[in-house]
Amino acid sequence: MSTSLYIDKGVGFNPGSDYKRIQVHMVYAVKHDGRHKARLVAGGHLTETPIDSVYSSVVSLRGARLLAFIGELNGLKIWSTDIGNAYLETYTKEKVYIIAGPEFSDRGGHVLIISKALCGLHSSGLRWSEHLADVLREMGFFTSHCEKDIWMRDKGDHYEYIAAYVDDLMIASKDPDSIIKILMEKCQFKLKGTGPTKFHLGCDFFRDEEGVLCYAPKKYIKKILENYRRIFGTWPKPATSPVTTGDHPELDTLELLNEDDQKVYQSLIGALQWVIQIGRFDIQTAVMTLCTRPLQGPL
Repeated sequence: MSTSLYIDKGVGFNPGSDYKRIQVHMVYAVKHDGRHKARLVAGGHLTETPIDSVYSSVVSLRGARLLAFIGELNGLKIWSTDIGNAYLETYTKEKVYIIAGPEFSDRGGHVLIISKALCGLHSSGLRWSEHLADVLREMGFFTSHCEKDIWMRDKGDHYEYIAAYVDDLMIASKDPDSIIKILMEKCQFKLKGTGPTKFHLGCDFFRDEEGVLCYAPKKYIKKILENYRRIFGTWPKPATSPVTTGDHPELDTLELLNEDDQKVYQSLIGALQWVIQIGRFDIQTAVMTLCTRPLQGPL
């Protein structure tokens, strides 16, 4: 673990009453492309809820689509990149500390003041958003009047654009590589998945036989189907209509799902809601019906 995440104060140090002792834990995930990721997460639930707003906005899906559309109209290249460990690129203003356990080897028992904006802290999203904004302003970008998370830069005969969704950036530029170089070399960001946009915010971007830029949630839907099969042991049945014939949820008298099955149900519904947002409007009626249906079993 990098010592830049915290300030080691040694054994027996008293941070003072302004500081709150919290806990940290590791969260492991498998990304859509098969990459394995581990993240250190702070127990922000142990701290007081901030009085000041810590809201951090993101570009809307409509905004991202408009950026791609404008880029196509103006002959710009559409690139995407993911800033790795983005929150750790900035510092927290929350006063929190941990006492290291045996997992920290020779630092076990030391008081560690958290210095970086770890995931899990209330204000980490805002701290990262502020830092990214400072970086883009220094590069000459300014926010669009349409959306504050779409950034523009005047290049004389055209504009360059960057749409920010937390740590996912979509870039429309005649020379996106020059922007990437500044982010990597000057800002020292660790970028991943950099290049012409092929997959962004759950959507595949591709060109049809006539060369027209298109998008569709192909990989995301495939992931949902595979998740369904993993949970239920079979593939979902194909449907020819958004509304199942003869379905009367108001007549369902089955018992309510237990807590574990409720979480599975809600997770499936959440995934379907995102699919609607990224283009599958045809299933909106069916998903809306499932959202209002009581959590009854069997799942």
